[in-house]
Amino acid sequence: MTPFIRLHPNDDVLIARSQLVGGSSVEGIAVRGLIPAGHKVAVRDLPAGAPVRRYNQIIGFTSKPVAAGEHVHTHNLGMGAEGGAFARDYAFGADVKPAAPLREATFMGIQRADGRVATRNYIGILSSVNCSATAARAIADHFSRQTNPRALADYPNVDGVVALTHGTGCGMDTEGAGMQILERTLAGYATHANFAAVIVVGLGCEANQINAWLAHSSLREGETLQVFNIQDTGGTRKTVEKGISLIKQMLPAANRVKREPCSAAHITIGLQCGGSDGYSGISANPALGAAVDLLVAHGGTAILSETPEIYGAEHLLTRRAVKREVGEKLIERIHWWENYTRVNEGEMNNNPSPGNKAGGLTTILEKSLGAVAKGGTSNLQAVYEYAQPVDAHGFVYMDTPGYDPVSATGQVAGGANMICFTTGRGSAYGCAPSPSLKIATNTALWQRQEEDMDINCGEIIDGQASIQEMGERIFRLVLATASGEASKSEQHGYGQNEFVPWQVGAVM
Repeated sequence: MTPFIRLHPNDDVLIARSQLVGGSSVEGIAVRGLIPAGHKVAVRDLPAGAPVRRYNQIIGFTSKPVAAGEHVHTHNLGMGAEGGAFARDYAFGADVKPAAPLREATFMGIQRADGRVATRNYIGILSSVNCSATAARAIADHFSRQTNPRALADYPNVDGVVALTHGTGCGMDTEGAGMQILERTLAGYATHANFAAVIVVGLGCEANQINAWLAHSSLREGETLQVFNIQDTGGTRKTVEKGISLIKQMLPAANRVKREPCSAAHITIGLQCGGSDGYSGISANPALGAAVDLLVAHGGTAILSETPEIYGAEHLLTRRAVKREVGEKLIERIHWWENYTRVNEGEMNNNPSPGNKAGGLTTILEKSLGAVAKGGTSNLQAVYEYAQPVDAHGFVYMDTPGYDPVSATGQVAGGANMICFTTGRGSAYGCAPSPSLKIATNTALWQRQEEDMDINCGEIIDGQASIQEMGERIFRLVLATASGEASKSEQHGYGQNEFVPWQVGAVM
């Protein structure tokens, strides 16, 4: 193998496969100083203000002259005078492909009475407001297999009782966008296929009134959805006792399930990448994209998100939009984010994070071009706002922040019954009630943090596997996990603390 990776003949940079030392040769060019693994080295002299290409796409502009063989990073590469707002060719629908015949694959799923199919079987406890979070967690703690092993001993088909609490629900406009998002999110979880039953615990005086939420969400109480308030129940102790009693009543019915063969068309994956590095767009993300193409070919659905992390690559998605209005909706969300960051005195290039930069990513343009690879090559069927129910099959987009817990929370609220999460730095993450698979971008991470990673795409960098081979392996792992095989994050107990609804608007 060569000590570097060239992604496209027109690129101005190569990616170091391992650390390059000064004086070594890269395509006949002498390397100037140390180039860390995953970082970029210039293959030609570039004047100040010149566009720099990776993936044959612009990842930024030189802030000063760069000599061939020099390290290209934050010290000499930026967003340019326009802040990355150079012209993109959206070419709506130009790359749409004809529909291929559907393929068939199955997994062992849980069929709900209404036809929905689950990959897990939990009972959930939601809080309407931060003030009821402690009571909700106390109810769930009673059924913890770690602290109370006998509590669920008679219910082997119940994966657990989880409390999903949050830090908002009051101090906000009851008619504003923030409340609408919170209501959508809670409704998506309350009706999620992976929950056999749900209770919702409120305080009683909060802005997010449970009765108003039920009405706005077209929900009503029943055997699988119970709601109550601390103030009505008579305090914390009585609330916890009531919650425990209700769940005990729900457990026998929740346990009466069995796994049976179900079409892969019932799998909806939320796509995430966090703790990205210079290899993310070369190994794990395109491999996950290959798995997404396989899932879509079998009738399943994949949700790409994290709008701040597709900035600069949105034109690659609009070309795949099945309708012009689908592509235009995506661009509308991009413009919303440009305004949102401006109003809050930020900029789109505030992302990537320090860890991303240490891993070799310089600008949000570069990060985004690698991030969109998770979406594979299938047609873009629809664009959704945060936590909206995903009712289309195939490859779709949901507008979310780039912050992974907030983004995945929206995807699960939309119906994702699994998360696939690529990482190059070693993000630790889970997302109850949907299992989360962690996909490592490089072998060094896999060897260092194998207890947290489910699959190693570093084999692509090491020359031991192709992107398509890894895509097949990810797809098979998706089917196995959907069938009940525990992911690494589930084994560690991740999932409850990572419920983070997107909070927008003023905190009053």
